[in-house]
Amino acid sequence: MSGRSNGPADRRPAGRAAKVRVARLTDLAALGELSRLCQTEGVDARSLGLPISGPPIGMFSLFRLPLGAFRPHDLLYVYEDAGRLSGLLRVERDTYRDEWTIVELDAIGAVDAGDIRYRLLQHLVRDGARRGAVRFHVACSEDAGNVELFMQAGFARYGDEILLFRPPEVLLPEPWPEKEAAQAGIRPATTQDALALARLYGAATPQPVQRLEAVRLTDWERQGTSWRVPRSSLAPILRFADVEGFVQEAPDGGKDGTQLDGFIQVGVAKEDQPHYLKVVARPGVSAEPLVQFGLGVITARAGRQSDHRHDHGVISPVRTYEHPIDRALEDSEFHSIATVTLLMKETLIRVAEPALVPAGVR
Repeated sequence: MSGRSNGPADRRPAGRAAKVRVARLTDLAALGELSRLCQTEGVDARSLGLPISGPPIGMFSLFRLPLGAFRPHDLLYVYEDAGRLSGLLRVERDTYRDEWTIVELDAIGAVDAGDIRYRLLQHLVRDGARRGAVRFHVACSEDAGNVELFMQAGFARYGDEILLFRPPEVLLPEPWPEKEAAQAGIRPATTQDALALARLYGAATPQPVQRLEAVRLTDWERQGTSWRVPRSSLAPILRFADVEGFVQEAPDGGKDGTQLDGFIQVGVAKEDQPHYLKVVARPGVSAEPLVQFGLGVITARAGRQSDHRHDHGVISPVRTYEHPIDRALEDSEFHSIATVTLLMKETLIRVAEPALVPAGVR
């Protein structure tokens, strides 16, 4: 927007009283208003620019969970200047993998917004390094200098995700009978599928992305609402959902070593938010059966919640290298609402693994 600063390059020195600190309980009312203002169009504010609100999704904030929903290991930093809060940074921590995900970075002020966000980000990186964070993740739009801001702070851009949305006006399909699911090779995922899931992920994901995300075999063994693999820009919404995973077995037994044709993660919303689908499919295998099965699971699970009315639709993230999964979703009446950029910063130094070479080679 016009009148906004373009990032850290145009920083202005803040007043002497300005500082970044951890939020206190007494800040919550002011932070709630600050967060609301930063997600409103037409104000002198800066946010990550994600599709947080709008006609297709309504008033639900995909990336801005209620402040009262914090878990003990979440962090919230604020920028205070002369007793006034003009910036906030919210982080979700995965204590299993020592990874931190930035889910909100907001600042108000046409002139100083770039400086405020950069100072918050610098403080986060320093504090995270002291607390043992191995990686920092963030998803953002390319508006308002977001990508440049993170890259100047040492983040690396490693991918893009298309966010597809299925509006609530489109009726969900009926749940699949057990016999039909069994004929398609679809069943619930178990911890014993960890190795097969790792091989499926390896077949569907480029090597550079695999090295950066560094998903371990033990990560695939984790099941339930704290599951964060496969990673996506929408993972933070899973804390407000009942999460289940299903696999589709390869009919040929996996002649190339990949025993599974696909995997789907289904998050059935319990709050004012869309349901969630994440699909991983082996290259050359249609994802349409998994998508239809996943929508049927949402129908069955949402119908059991007597106090829940499905009126928020279904959302699904697809990385650009995962084509044609997006086509399978579009065939099920999803449509693209945004494209976001994925960035990551590592605090550890990568060391090349030693390798043997033939005798005489120098």
